[in-house]
Amino acid sequence: MHPILFRIPLPKMPLKLWWGLAAVVGIALVYAVLGLRKKDRATAGTALVVAAAAGIAGYVFRETKYEAANLPIYSYGVMLGLSLVVGWYLTLTLAERDELPKETMANCYVVTAIAAIAGSRILYILTNLDEFRVNTHDPSSALDWSSFFALRRGGLVAYGGFLGGYLGSWLYLQRHRIRLMPWADVAVPSLASGLLITRIGCYLFGCDFGQRLPENAPGFLKKLGTFPHWASGTLEGGDGAPAWVKHLDSAGHGTPAAAELMKMNHSWPVHPTQIYESLVGLTLLTILMWQRKHQRFRGQIFFLFAFAYGYCRFLIELLRDDSERGEFGTFPMHHFVPGALLLMGAAFAYGISLGITNARMRTVARALAFVPPVAAYFILAPAKFAETRPVHPSTSQWIGLLTSVAVAYFYAKFWEVARKSPKAAMSLESLGDVKATADDLRPRRRRDEDEDEDEDEGSDEKETVLADAEADERARKKAKKKKKKGLERAARAKTKAAENDDEKDEAEGDEAEGDEPEATDESSGDEADEPKAAAAGNDKPKEKAEKKDEPTENA
Repeated sequence: MHPILFRIPLPKMPLKLWWGLAAVVGIALVYAVLGLRKKDRATAGTALVVAAAAGIAGYVFRETKYEAANLPIYSYGVMLGLSLVVGWYLTLTLAERDELPKETMANCYVVTAIAAIAGSRILYILTNLDEFRVNTHDPSSALDWSSFFALRRGGLVAYGGFLGGYLGSWLYLQRHRIRLMPWADVAVPSLASGLLITRIGCYLFGCDFGQRLPENAPGFLKKLGTFPHWASGTLEGGDGAPAWVKHLDSAGHGTPAAAELMKMNHSWPVHPTQIYESLVGLTLLTILMWQRKHQRFRGQIFFLFAFAYGYCRFLIELLRDDSERGEFGTFPMHHFVPGALLLMGAAFAYGISLGITNARMRTVARALAFVPPVAAYFILAPAKFAETRPVHPSTSQWIGLLTSVAVAYFYAKFWEVARKSPKAAMSLESLGDVKATADDLRPRRRRDEDEDEDEDEGSDEKETVLADAEADERARKKAKKKKKKGLERAARAKTKAAENDDEKDEAEGDEAEGDEPEATDESSGDEADEPKAAAAGNDKPKEKAEKKDEPTENA
């Protein structure tokens, strides 16, 4: 292994500190003169204060000398920097393809990277507080705050970086009113490439190693998993003893064995879990780039990565044996491991499997998801019930288990939205415009039902209006017809009555011919009948008027 790739040679001659302070004084005086010429009293005053402070410090430390040693370049730091550069180009390329604002995404990447490093360091410190005390052998001693920033010696947790980067991205994008999920989809491939590269750095550095390999392990695996002894002074502040030797001693493997290994200048062959996880990163990167071609909703790539990495990390943690990873709780192995795998298998069947569009393949994948927990139970079950092997789940195992279940749930919810509203699911709109598209996010079936109900209500109202109009029309025609028949009947009765009166008058005239008084009566009778005849005559114009109005009413 190569924890230090190379060293940068620095000047061997001793340097006096006051030389550097004298240079600071000279530069400050130049700024003071420039400030006075421009009548900038603030700049001139500040420069004079700095010059005076540097001059006083130079006088105090005039006898202090500094001799620089060769600057070591650690393999893990190189690989970490390389992963950031590769991730930068990969993320911005994918962001440009998804039509995200390139400049904003570039700034977001920087914020995310810084937040990820901070989060990974914080989680490592919280799980290994004893390493950051003034006296590492005394748990009650004070913390050495300066050691928190000694990143060159390692001490980063991948899951802490994921959580820190996620929080940093959310805060930055919230300020710019950009949805988080589109950014997460273009960023997680760089996480997979980061796993591929940084775990090689872990392998070269000698950290994150696994348990001892069995005797019948393949030869190439034993060769990969053999860690050489580190010479004294390899690490800053180190005593030359590799971390795995310290762990063997504290785990009860015996001091004589550890001492013998130190003399032999090599270690037990162990599982190269760093290489395992590097291969997981390569596999996930391939899957994520393929899944982008079949993406159905924003966040699908992120959820897929979170679930797959959580599942794989849980399994790899079963083989790791470094004490720095942090452990919480003690459980029977043949209960905890199958139970956790069963929970993640159910989460896969509920959520992640929906991404398999072929129904038959989806059914097969769901069935296969429950094979690992069953197999793990029979493999880990002790020969005797009373003999149980304890397991101490690590921090990463707990986080992997919980995040896998959580993202599977959200995967199912997002998939349902994508099924009912594909356009809204793939939207890149900002948070301020999400409310405007709330109608698109409604389930399609509910929206169709509402439209059908509106159409039914409109149809019912229209039918009711038409029915009422038809009924009124029929009633109007019936009343008109009845009125017409009444008028015709009345006209016939009047005509008949008039004919009868004429016949009667003629008969009476014949009988009373030559009789004067009767003639007088006849004339009076005719006069009396004149109103009736006039009335009968007046009815005829009225009947004609009603007939004339009939077309208007029909119209």
